[in-house]
Amino acid sequence: MKPIWLQNGLEGVVPTTLTLKNIPDQVYERLKAAAAEHRRSLNNEAIVCIQSALMPPKVSPAEHLERARQIRAELEGLQFRAEDIDAAKRQGRA
Repeated sequence: MKPIWLQNGLEGVVPTTLTLKNIPDQVYERLKAAAAEHRRSLNNEAIVCIQSALMPPKVSPAEHLERARQIRAELEGLQFRAEDIDAAKRQGRA
């Protein structure tokens, strides 16, 4: 398995060490659970989380358009009532 910095095309870049202090218990537990779920070390899970927050993958306009077409095709023929749409909009806003 390649180190994370080689997987992302950063070959030749020497990784820097970072020490995190005063991590809230809840954050640590969630990171630990995510690492176990993804079968990664705690360190690699932290790196993946930081990378996904600071360096999200770029999606081209063509990819956005293709995804919109896929969704539209999946929904074709379905009918939505106005009250269902309004309920969906309100969901989670409380």
